[in-house]
Amino acid sequence: MRIWDVHPGFLNRESLLGEHRELHGVVSIMLQAKRGYSNHPETKRWRQRGWALRQRHRLLAAEMAFRGYRDRTPVRLRSSPGEWPDTFIDNPGRQFALLAEKYRGKQPGRIALPRTSHELWSHHKYSVMARSQVAYRELGRRVSGLRGRDRFDELALELVSWLRRPPRPGDFRNVIEHMWGHLQSDPGQSGNDLGLTAFARMQNRVRSEDEAFLMAQTALTDLAAWP
Repeated sequence: MRIWDVHPGFLNRESLLGEHRELHGVVSIMLQAKRGYSNHPETKRWRQRGWALRQRHRLLAAEMAFRGYRDRTPVRLRSSPGEWPDTFIDNPGRQFALLAEKYRGKQPGRIALPRTSHELWSHHKYSVMARSQVAYRELGRRVSGLRGRDRFDELALELVSWLRRPPRPGDFRNVIEHMWGHLQSDPGQSGNDLGLTAFARMQNRVRSEDEAFLMAQTALTDLAAWP
């Protein structure tokens, strides 16, 4: 049983659908007080974190939708709103290492697994920008001074923490503008249309054009997962 903490864009098809299935297993255990896996470490860390489990499911569903899979099984848990598990089975940096080993010789996820701290930051930069312009600039400056995998685990943990926070409306619109800048001009776009409609249209354009930089962004589905 495994519910990952890293963004599901890094998961391949098998892992993505597998986590979705296992997350519902945890939900079932919590709702029906099933004994079998009730003492499993994964079940224990999500206990009393119904809101967070629902939000992780929303993120999985957003990633699945982008890849052409439809989720018909919403999670309706609400306990402890805004609170996430404070423990990990493996820390986020270790999760990337486990995925690299697991995917050796296999199909990767939508986003290539990061080999360096710079690559790790590059994949997450727009997700952070959507939460805080200040944090985006500060993290960017800090990462610019790193080499290779310097502080990789520390950075991975910090990025997971940022992605657990909801985007801020003004910063969200700013990110959409930045992401549109990587695409050819859109005749239907206007300065007043920078909400979820523009975001959904941008997702479609990225998918149809297979725009490499944006296809490697966590924000491409992360920002669609928040109500």
